[in-house]
Amino acid sequence: MHTINCLGLGRVVASNHPDYQKNDIVHGTINWAEYTIVKTQDMLKKLDTIEFPLSYYVGIFGFSGLTAYGGFFKICKPKKEDKVFVSAAAGSVGNLVGQYAKLFGCYVVGCAGTKQKVNFLKEKLGFDEAFNYKEETDLNSTLQRYFPDGIDIYFDNVGGEMLEAVVANMNAFGRIAACGVLSGYTNSKKHIALSMVDVVYKRIMIHGFLATDFTSNDFNDFMSVTKDYVRAGKLSVPEDISFGIETIPSAFVGLFRGDNVGKKIVQIAKE
Repeated sequence: MHTINCLGLGRVVASNHPDYQKNDIVHGTINWAEYTIVKTQDMLKKLDTIEFPLSYYVGIFGFSGLTAYGGFFKICKPKKEDKVFVSAAAGSVGNLVGQYAKLFGCYVVGCAGTKQKVNFLKEKLGFDEAFNYKEETDLNSTLQRYFPDGIDIYFDNVGGEMLEAVVANMNAFGRIAACGVLSGYTNSKKHIALSMVDVVYKRIMIHGFLATDFTSNDFNDFMSVTKDYVRAGKLSVPEDISFGIETIPSAFVGLFRGDNVGKKIVQIAKE
């Protein structure tokens, strides 16, 4: 039987390692299971102080937050008043990108898959505009409507036809952070026809990345800035938490249906 790894948080119940004691709270690579045996301490970090809800350490202070922070600030290199578009904007990464961008002084538009999510982006998270991509028949004209002066930054979580439309509406020297390809995870046979003429003549930068790219040089800055924002109430932390190990399969499948708003978390044990 093969175990499935994930990023999670737990309490040490027994340890043969001098740096980890019983009842320590740790986060890092664990299994889809009630108990995990970890043989390499590099896979875990101990929480020395617990100032925030424990769930934050696998979401906004974990890879979701680091992905949003690093992708936006380090890859896209924003300037104030840049026009920013975020796809899958109600997800665990997209919602934070939009909030970081607003706090930085950008104009921000997001797209999501339901009317409720669109309202959430505008009313709760402060996006300037948002739209339901499922209700749009012509993405090119939709983006022209929301970005009459063009797009400077695109944080891409979906790829596909949305990426095609963005490139057509992007300004010169636009920056695209290629974070995810949701459209390809469930429909890999559909290929896009990206206009490389636009990419070349507009000098568009498309940069793929992983959260681990930022763990060495940028993690401390990310944590300092993000914790300050959360303490000041400037960052909302939407979470979608289900309870019990038996909910893991449906929670995972739900990610690809877009069921979640914010970070999807499964809580195994009561704290």
